[in-house]
Amino acid sequence: MTEQQEELEELKEVTIYTDGGCDPNPGPGGYGVVLIYGNRKKELSGGFCLTTNNRMEIFAAIAGLEALKFPCKVKLYSDSRYLVDAMTLGWVKKWQENGWWRTKKQKAINIDLWEKLLTLCDKHQVEFEWVKGHAGHRVNERCDVLSMEALKQSNLPTDEGYEQRPEDNGVIKITYEGQPCRKCSTPVIKKIPRRKQKSGQTYYYEYYFECPKCGTMYMVEEAKRRFEPQTLF
Repeated sequence: MTEQQEELEELKEVTIYTDGGCDPNPGPGGYGVVLIYGNRKKELSGGFCLTTNNRMEIFAAIAGLEALKFPCKVKLYSDSRYLVDAMTLGWVKKWQENGWWRTKKQKAINIDLWEKLLTLCDKHQVEFEWVKGHAGHRVNERCDVLSMEALKQSNLPTDEGYEQRPEDNGVIKITYEGQPCRKCSTPVIKKIPRRKQKSGQTYYYEYYFECPKCGTMYMVEEAKRRFEPQTLF
């Protein structure tokens, strides 16, 4: 048995389930994590005031791995194909090797989170597994509950990696109806969301823009409004 094999056998085996989401997307976002080691279980959750579904999926994996105090052998379950395929099919490593370019013309997104995740995967032995979401899997469903509860909290922190993302440098913001969608160039249309205040929600968007072809949504900071405090009289 080699020294490396002996080290692998000595690693504690941990199972991590993760989930993340936003409402709307982009919008307030949350993540939920359940760590299992033997008979012990630990839950983690948190959120940001403005982020995306994909960022929360990646962040959930990061939060789970960062909670481990020592190098471990980890099986990480997620219902995000974006996360699992990017890691298991080697996309992220390839983007990194290419200076974070996905293609000759397209820069990778969420670079700050991918860099953190790769660093953690160098520390731990991580195997990513996809699990079907909303299919009755008890622990996966628990992660979903944790993430949804987290995004409803008031005074959520800023996801600086999203709001100050360098990959948006030079990209025209979507601020008015008729601008071309960033993904398919179809003129976007103005949409009015349903103003139903959720528990703990302190603000809403008066309007947003949506691509009628591919469905991409664009939240507008200028349309962000605070709910008036509710009073009894």
